[in-house]
Amino acid sequence: MAAEEGQIQGQERWCVVTGGRGFAARHLVEMLIRYNMFCVRVADLGPAIKLEPQEEEGVLGEALKSGRAAYVSADLRDKSQVLKAFQGAEVVFHMAAPDSSINNYQLHHSVNVQGTKNVIDACVKVKVKRLICTSSPSVVFDGVRGIFNGDETLPYPAKHNDSYSATKAEGEALALKSNGTNGLLTCCIRPSSIFGPGDRLLVPSLVAAARAGKSKFIIGDGNNLYDFTYVENVAHAHICAERALASGGAVAEKAAGQAYFITNMEPIKFWEFVSLILGGLGYERPRIKLPVFLMMPIAHMVELVYKMLAPYGMKVPQFTPSRIRLLSLGRTFNCSKANDCLGYMPIVSLQEGLKRTIESYPHLRAEVRPRRDGPSKASQMLGNGRVADTLLWRDKKQTLITLLVLAAIYFNFIASRYTIITAVSRLLLAVVVFLFINGRLPEKLFGYRVERIPDSKFHISQEALHQIAQSIASGWNSAVIDLKSLCRGNDWMLFLKVVSSLLILSILGAFSLRSLFVIGLPIAFVAFFIYEKKEEEIDGLVQRVLSSGCKLRSDIAGKFLNPKKQQ
Repeated sequence: MAAEEGQIQGQERWCVVTGGRGFAARHLVEMLIRYNMFCVRVADLGPAIKLEPQEEEGVLGEALKSGRAAYVSADLRDKSQVLKAFQGAEVVFHMAAPDSSINNYQLHHSVNVQGTKNVIDACVKVKVKRLICTSSPSVVFDGVRGIFNGDETLPYPAKHNDSYSATKAEGEALALKSNGTNGLLTCCIRPSSIFGPGDRLLVPSLVAAARAGKSKFIIGDGNNLYDFTYVENVAHAHICAERALASGGAVAEKAAGQAYFITNMEPIKFWEFVSLILGGLGYERPRIKLPVFLMMPIAHMVELVYKMLAPYGMKVPQFTPSRIRLLSLGRTFNCSKANDCLGYMPIVSLQEGLKRTIESYPHLRAEVRPRRDGPSKASQMLGNGRVADTLLWRDKKQTLITLLVLAAIYFNFIASRYTIITAVSRLLLAVVVFLFINGRLPEKLFGYRVERIPDSKFHISQEALHQIAQSIASGWNSAVIDLKSLCRGNDWMLFLKVVSSLLILSILGAFSLRSLFVIGLPIAFVAFFIYEKKEEEIDGLVQRVLSSGCKLRSDIAGKFLNPKKQQ
């Protein structure tokens, strides 16, 4: 590697940071470079390193240019790649892990267990001196009971909250067990709920929920205490661990082979922390409490839908049973052991960390929400008028009035199983009685002015009549043109559209008016609203399904229509 020419104080001393392009790992890489401790080898999955603009001009960009840092592409599941990445390294900071929100056991086991085993084996083989692994407090969390001021004597539970936690516990146990093998010193860091600039999970997901109108809700009673850790404190803890292991003698012996909880040492109510983030970015703070027993069945249903639709591109949902448990239970940890053995103390307070975090997300503030270029597809489908405003809930008063009117029509005319003629006649009778009574009422009734229905409401202008006639004529002409095209027999797409439309009409005709009312109206008031909010995701999913269908059709056609090629 070109960067291996870099030297510090006349002697090459390299460290490796696995998962080096991850959130916390980026901060550790920059801190190692600033402290001038080692040449830093950044190991990650990408074929090449892609720096963000601020990194190009920062310490990482300068270190890559000067040779004090290098990038190596390595998949921890491939031992040969890990061995190559660790050659000549004195220290390894093992921070790589999959996204914890993805509850996929195979993925987590392949990285957190098998990947960690490969890391340990490579360290032993190339004679790495120190291995600091990033673990998680979730290794002692069962998802049933909260943890208050938990320390390192807590055992692993019989069953973990999710596959991420279970495999993290396996990987941690492997790392601690390997301490002392071929002179390798190891320890594990358990940082609790990391936050800070560069986070792509916590703050963006909170903002997404706020923009979807979900930030007003609190899961549980809202009193669950939590320990959050500012990202620079996490990086600092790793360096404290490395320095303790490098000290030699009794200090290293005491620090090695141990796991350590790392926090900001400032417990705070989870929902108060969320409120500070959202409030700082200009969003509504949580205030409505939802009981866990009510939300858990819904979360199980969401998780089931995800398992079915994940192969078709559905994004990982945030509303899952394991997430509900994390949001509603308390989790605080004691850092006394880290302070005693590693000399760890937070270098950035919780208040300062929150301030820096909020300032680092100007693009996510409420006043700079992304705007659409023109009306949404859902609005265009509905004509961009009053119907769109009603079904898309833009005018909530109008939508609620419409729902009440439709409910009255349903209970008075449809649920009673009247025929269409009887229902229409009763509706007209109600209208006539209302109009007559409205005309007979005095101008004031009990001190309130009675609003009259003006004659203009019943008048249709010549222009309106002309437009109606034009629309009817245009529709008729279009139908005639389509019929002529069908008679020629050369427009397959038109034929399929007509046949599909008639089949759908025949299917709808099989349903009673009551069934159509009960099924169709709720769908109309929900489906369009959801489509407008998730337009890109739904369009992407449909496109992927259509592409898969086209590919499948092409494969089948190729197999049966070109049998000679198969021979």
